[in-house]
Amino acid sequence: MGFEYKNSKGKTYYLNQNGKLFFFSSEKKPSAIDLPIGYNVVENSKTGLPMLKKNKPLKEFQ
Repeated sequence: MGFEYKNSKGKTYYLNQNGKLFFFSSEKKPSAIDLPIGYNVVENSKTGLPMLKKNKPLKEFQ
């Protein structure tokens, strides 16, 4: 199906993968993928473009 993200300006982007590279496009492509585990989406406040950000691992309690 593929992951869709609607930014604060109302434009929809689709998450794609090409090898190890993740990227968002404004059109749905055959390379569309679901959101990978361990990542979340952040938005550039100036341009509204979405970006993937890897989640930081939780520190273990001692």
